[in-house]
Amino acid sequence: MRFLLIIFILSLFQNEVFAQQLNEEEKKLYSLLMDYRKEKGLPIIPLSQSLTFVAQTHAKDLNDNHPDVFPCNMHSWSSKGPWIPCCYTSDHAKAECMWSKPKELTSYTGNGFEISYGSFGSMATALGAIGGWKKSARHNAVIINQGVWKEPWNAIGLGIYQGYAVVWFGNEKDK
Repeated sequence: MRFLLIIFILSLFQNEVFAQQLNEEEKKLYSLLMDYRKEKGLPIIPLSQSLTFVAQTHAKDLNDNHPDVFPCNMHSWSSKGPWIPCCYTSDHAKAECMWSKPKELTSYTGNGFEISYGSFGSMATALGAIGGWKKSARHNAVIINQGVWKEPWNAIGLGIYQGYAVVWFGNEKDK
């Protein structure tokens, strides 16, 4: 009986820790992204608990620790967390460091691909983020599977924290 009680308590704790819920602004961003994809004749991308964890973690790291100081950009990760830090530069020399974050931080089996937005001095919003990404040919291509991003997305995670919004896309379905 005692063993079953311990298992039950641990399962509650695990769900509390690992359940990633979207805040209202993240829900709005998800809705805007899916509406935009529908306009382009593309399917909805299922929400991923793993990719959402990575997105929310990265948005907080960007805001709190600012690993995105030149020459590093917003795909960089600080040395202040339980992850491998990296300075992602515009030449993509350390792309693997970014792509592998879902496998490093969660049970997600595939690589992840991120788009990020910084509002610099104000709160990031869903409208600001999607507006910025639509105006950027490279970010827009990721959202609507164009160019080198033709493979369909089977998982998506979102994070907005203070001045940053990030979205992670994956080809693998999230278990």
